Amino acid sequence: MEKIFFIVNLVAGKAAISKKLGEIIDEFAKSGYEVTVHTTQSSEDAVEKAVYACENGFDKLVIAGGDGTLSQCLQGVMGSDRKIQIGYIPAGSTNDFAKSLGIPTDQLKAAEAIIDGEPVLCDVGGFNGRYFSYVAAFGAFTNITYETSQKVKNVLGHAAYIADGAKEIGNIKAKPMRIEYDDMVIEDDFIYGMVTNTSSVAGMIKMKDFLLDDGVFEVTLIRKPKNPADFGKTAFSLFRNDLTDKNIVFFRTDNVTITNLSDEPFSWTRDGEYGGEEIVNHICCHKKAVPFIVCGKENLPFEKE
Repeated sequence: MEKIFFIVNLVAGKAAISKKLGEIIDEFAKSGYEVTVHTTQSSEDAVEKAVYACENGFDKLVIAGGDGTLSQCLQGVMGSDRKIQIGYIPAGSTNDFAKSLGIPTDQLKAAEAIIDGEPVLCDVGGFNGRYFSYVAAFGAFTNITYETSQKVKNVLGHAAYIADGAKEIGNIKAKPMRIEYDDMVIEDDFIYGMVTNTSSVAGMIKMKDFLLDDGVFEVTLIRKPKNPADFGKTAFSLFRNDLTDKNIVFFRTDNVTITNLSDEPFSWTRDGEYGGEEIVNHICCHKKAVPFIVCGKENLPFEKE
């Protein structure tokens, strides 16, 4: 009998997972799995329990929570010598990475996809000795994308972010940065940057022409717009994935170093969680590092065999 270690964040999103938990466990049991359930008590608890699952004979690690919960568990899996299959049941507010993997938003259907799916090796990001599943970002918009009211986002869509960002444009300070990748060095002032491996960021910024297992990430940097009108143009370009805007720098790489050249620290987010304030930040791609369970690989952003 195969064994599942099931990590559940009961407070993720609107805590809706608690209403489906019994059905999900029953679905796994009916399919012949022995299920061990653990509810998260803290972020580090999720890391420790993911290590426990990898090192104690479990066949699958199933995670029910948001992008942050998945990221915490990923720290444990990447720190273990035995990397077991990961099944993800999205239960957060944005669930960006689940969209990239083609995982259903309905949690019971997501559980069924874990039962019927197949493991596919995915790239994992390295960030200053830690890991991320889909995004590491710094700058002015990181708080906007994750703190804009969900009600406002539902009503106004992209315009909600642009309105919030435009209000802050006068207070935004561009940071002098050194960007080093491959044989290139860029020194300029930027207000925002993100290293991604995803179809969307914060549920709003859409990415295209990417693969989850090609060994490279997409890097997007934004210079400070001169005025609110310029900001609006750049923001709309970003939301449309039009990377030709004069304020946008875009490239792909498997290894980038981003150095803060100013005297003032700035913070990073890693999968929507606090990522620290290091001066020198090393970001790399661990190619095909972890097996995620997906359904319909042929229709997802993976390299074609």
